[in-house]
Amino acid sequence: MTVPQTVCDSTSSVQSHPAPSSESALRLAVDIRTLPWVRRLAADYAFDFERVHPFFSGNPFDPSSWSAAIAAVEAAERPRAAIRSMLRAQHERRGAPAEALAAVERLGDPQTVAIVTGQQAGLFGGPLFTILKALTAIRLAARVAREHDVTVVPVFWVDAEDHDWAEVRSCDVFDAELAVRRLEAAAPDGAGQRSIGSLTWTDAIAGTVDELAAVLPETEFSGWVQELMAAAYAPGRSVADSFARLLDRTLGPLGLVVFDSSDPDAKPFVADVFAQELLHPGRTSLLAARAGAELVTAGYHMQVTPNADAVALFDVEAGRRLLRVREGGFAVDDEAPVAAAALVDRARRAPQSFSPNVLLRPIVQDTIFPTVSYVAGPNELAYLAQLRGVYDAFGVPMPLMYPRATATLLDAAGMRFLSKYPVAFETLQPQNEHALNELLRTLLPPAVERTIDEARREIRARMDAVIEAMPAVDPTLEGRARSVLGRMEHELSSLESKVLQAAKRRDETLRRQYLHVQAQAFPDGHPQERTVGFVAFLNRYGPALVSRLLEELPLDGGTHWVLTI
Repeated sequence: MTVPQTVCDSTSSVQSHPAPSSESALRLAVDIRTLPWVRRLAADYAFDFERVHPFFSGNPFDPSSWSAAIAAVEAAERPRAAIRSMLRAQHERRGAPAEALAAVERLGDPQTVAIVTGQQAGLFGGPLFTILKALTAIRLAARVAREHDVTVVPVFWVDAEDHDWAEVRSCDVFDAELAVRRLEAAAPDGAGQRSIGSLTWTDAIAGTVDELAAVLPETEFSGWVQELMAAAYAPGRSVADSFARLLDRTLGPLGLVVFDSSDPDAKPFVADVFAQELLHPGRTSLLAARAGAELVTAGYHMQVTPNADAVALFDVEAGRRLLRVREGGFAVDDEAPVAAAALVDRARRAPQSFSPNVLLRPIVQDTIFPTVSYVAGPNELAYLAQLRGVYDAFGVPMPLMYPRATATLLDAAGMRFLSKYPVAFETLQPQNEHALNELLRTLLPPAVERTIDEARREIRARMDAVIEAMPAVDPTLEGRARSVLGRMEHELSSLESKVLQAAKRRDETLRRQYLHVQAQAFPDGHPQERTVGFVAFLNRYGPALVSRLLEELPLDGGTHWVLTI
């Protein structure tokens, strides 16, 4: 079994009940294989990489893979000075901190490599996993630099060319009662039709910032959070720019380079990628579909199902429209086909009029950046597994894929509860009290449970003897006897339930503690990191959130960490 290598020693539990980390009483380890939302591909990637090796370029938990990946990226030519200038202009426009600008300068060095991650530009920074991705990239960059004596820059790719407004328009936070409250921004002009990066906030965004401040619990950091959000999410700014400014302010001091992918000045660097996609129509879709079929044959799932006639490009000259192969050329919707040569020429002359789809975006990313590793979430791992052949076709080195950190943040009371009682973390997800009932059962005085079990066995034994004797007296009475047994067992179970209810009443404090942990860990039944915006945790913990997560999160792809800050 392949075991993930970590930056620091840590406890990796293979049981469902969280195990305290040997390093910190503030951290509990949960094996990701016990979590119902983790699919087999992600589990095998962390614990049995050989099973998935054919779909990836190398094993990120094997040091030799890093040496090969670094060499491949350093050997690939790219216009470093021009890319650096484009990135510098982006960061200066946003007023990024000096540490981020210094990192941009390092990317101009031909020997520098990058650890890249990315996410859509979610409202107020998006869910908690956004910052977990970024911190994984930052920490991984530091480790690779140290272990391989190479300059490494962490990069966050803001996916600003998507047009799915519904994915980014809202942010869920905890209120003072730990209820989930949804904040939703008013739709800018063009929302749903134009790319996220081209959407501009109206004056209504200031009201959404005020609503956020009203919903979040009052803490010593509330004023700081409101100032932070108001500075980033201001009328006239683009949706993507606001997101990037927030990352600059919170993570830029750690040397994170934040790239807005909607920048038209970046498109000339990938004009040849767009042209190649048009010169080989359908190749990307075919290669991804073949890999997807191989994944299914291997017992995994196909994350992306490409259409055979789809080109992995959108034409954004007049809206964001998918290109399809038709009659020897290309067409959008029901429009007349355009000759292939004409579109290839436009891709070279005006690359800003095109945008990559999900299959081509990683190729674009790793053409611009010297990406030695991409920090991926579990769903991203699944679709990236379909792209090894696509990378080869474009002659772009496929980076190592590193699983992002996965975590749940609890307050001190919640951590004490999980540390004290034998409650499996994943059993908190169902929105019921089943796990609480099981806990109460274990806490009952042994004599109560023992005597109820003894009574159940005694009743069964006595009634079995009666049932066995019935046919000799009157065969029709056997069914009646069984019914009596059923009623007796039902009454005994009812008594047992009443005992549990009495235990609940007796220890209402325990029930409140259970519900308190459940509300934090699985708001509305969903994993916290996928639901609650990281702004809620900035409001609770302040600037220390980033530094503490950086300290407490090991680079361990097989563990979900339950933390208290």
